[in-house]
Amino acid sequence: MQLSQILTHDVETVPPDASIRDAARRMKELDVGALPVCDGTRLLGMITDRDIAVRAVADGRESGTPVREAMTPNVVFCYEDEDVRQAADLMEQQQIRRLPIMSRDKKLVGIVSLADVARQGNDRLSGEALQQISQPGGSHNQQAH
Repeated sequence: MQLSQILTHDVETVPPDASIRDAARRMKELDVGALPVCDGTRLLGMITDRDIAVRAVADGRESGTPVREAMTPNVVFCYEDEDVRQAADLMEQQQIRRLPIMSRDKKLVGIVSLADVARQGNDRLSGEALQQISQPGGSHNQQAH
């Protein structure tokens, strides 16, 4: 099954110059824990509730701090025509729960969460991904970049 069949379209994004306060408010309104950071349709990074807490608040940054200073840059992604298994494998390797999905011309077209993978009906696949994502450590960390 291709990612285009399970991804969430119409993803809310945040610009890099928005404040972390604005990003946090948008997350609260949408009941989400992450937002893609985009300059138009170009994906620059992701900002998560954890990024805000660990990279900004814990370091004593003001609520007006720009998102670009707390976001995770160099985000991994998959293409919409790739298989769900590839996305699950990447989520396992990178220990992430949300994955931006791009068109082949590198425009953000959606996002796939671990829940989306689970809903597609492959319990083994989603279980394996969750087990690996939940392991301590991994390549994803909260160091400022």
